[in-house]
Amino acid sequence: WLSDEHIQRDYELLAQELQRENPDLAARTRLVDPLIAHYHLRLGSDNAALRAFQRIVYDRNGNDIADFMFLPVNDASATDPDRRGSHWSLLMVDRRERERPVAYHYDSAGRLNDQPAAQLARRLGAHLEPTRITQQQNGYDCGVFVLDGTRALVGRLGQRRQPARLHLDYLAVDRQALQNRLRG
Repeated sequence: WLSDEHIQRDYELLAQELQRENPDLAARTRLVDPLIAHYHLRLGSDNAALRAFQRIVYDRNGNDIADFMFLPVNDASATDPDRRGSHWSLLMVDRRERERPVAYHYDSAGRLNDQPAAQLARRLGAHLEPTRITQQQNGYDCGVFVLDGTRALVGRLGQRRQPARLHLDYLAVDRQALQNRLRG
């Protein structure tokens, strides 16, 4: 099982790779810390969510340059401290049209995280669009799907493909490659 620390570490590695290989896309892409996505954006107060959102999308000069946001979605409960969450999915938000952002939800366990993803998309002012991803065949690879799905989508964006064509029906996850990346 992957924790938020594993996801955040791989996002940091991907951000470094993206900065080296495609600085323009790196400047316009935000790989959001899972804790920020969950506690501040999805479950936080309106003020906390707004502050977190602004820190994510604005650069040092106050310019809104974030065209793409990748947010890990967790099913942890806001009200039940014993329900810490057992499933990850991915929400990609395309903000190139600032007035009409679109969120794509990738859930490797069918519709398990539909409610938290819809809640997060609403908080971000994004219209939620259905999308497809390969379904996991076990009860523990959801985090690997989030990370490999993020990498696949970032790669396609680097090739300038349109998000509407960014279904992940044929995603093949590689747990060993992830372990190797995280070991450094």
